[in-house]
Amino acid sequence: MPDQLAGLRATVAELIGDQPGRWDVAQEIPIGLLRKLGASGVLCAQVPASFGGLGASSQDNGELTAFVGSLCSSLRSVMTSQGMAAWTIQRFGYREQRVKYLADLTAGQLAGIAFSETEAGSDLLAMRTQIVPDGESVVLNGQKKWVTVGRYADHLVVLGRHGDGAAFIVVPATAAGVRIEKIADPLGCRAAGHADIRFDNVRLPASCVLGGGGQPLSLLFTTALCYGRLSVAWGCAGITRACLTAAATHAKHRRQSGKPLAQHQLIAGHLADLLTAEQVCARVCQHASQCWDASSPDMVIAAVLAKHVSAGHAARSAATAVQVLASAGAQDGHVVARAYRDAKLMEIIEGSNEICQLILAEHAVSAHA
Repeated sequence: MPDQLAGLRATVAELIGDQPGRWDVAQEIPIGLLRKLGASGVLCAQVPASFGGLGASSQDNGELTAFVGSLCSSLRSVMTSQGMAAWTIQRFGYREQRVKYLADLTAGQLAGIAFSETEAGSDLLAMRTQIVPDGESVVLNGQKKWVTVGRYADHLVVLGRHGDGAAFIVVPATAAGVRIEKIADPLGCRAAGHADIRFDNVRLPASCVLGGGGQPLSLLFTTALCYGRLSVAWGCAGITRACLTAAATHAKHRRQSGKPLAQHQLIAGHLADLLTAEQVCARVCQHASQCWDASSPDMVIAAVLAKHVSAGHAARSAATAVQVLASAGAQDGHVVARAYRDAKLMEIIEGSNEICQLILAEHAVSAHA
């Protein structure tokens, strides 16, 4: 698998080239490129080979995610969405559903996963989206906000209330009653296809409900989000790595007062902080992926820790890199300018800094007090 992933990284680098800055400004990634990457296995590499995927470990997929994140956080966001959708289908779908939908996602079709609502982010009790059985069909009503890949998606994996419990339902983006509205000018990850989506009396076969539905809402949410948090964490490791590379390169070649910036002590201190941050992110992500691959009971808390630590370091590292590059990095679309905006969103999505702190504090009390 490492050799295969090295080949994938080379393919990704060739396909991406120097385009991320332009994608960021245009707020669009070419759909044909996304489909090509999906068919190559890049977008959901952990799907088992028996379902058409690469069967990558969390560790190998994480390194691939960090590599993509170092080049383009918008594309990494697409990876996170596709991977979350695939993991949710793999975890909760019947075998027939896994065969059907995972084959689509590993053949170039794209998926967004819809959690958040206007009044329901981390507050699951406020969720209003309803999946109501009606004979051999179900009827879906509700609204979801900030759905990554929403504008590109062929499938939408939607979380809603179902009977006394909850369910994920796989919705064709072209189904009657689905209304997709582009989010204009998002702060970061501008080309990730963010959209608000409305579902008005969307009638679908009951077979679209993963596992038949009726599962606990918290179980569905936490399971899907665990994958997302770990993917975001690896992406943040990539952001930090890109900031380190950009700042070190600039400081080595830019001269001030007769010597390279890197030889000025204050700038050297910034470079040391960037290197430290990159190493910390890598280690905490590696630990979380090791827990995932070992099916450790610590997997969920390790993912929260990795996301919290890596997002914070990415945001601080991006600010530091902009400071080192100064005007050279202040142009829209530049790698550190993108990182400055993208990394801030990472402190909000998949559980804000504050939500992560509450989860970690609860764990501290239960495990160590």
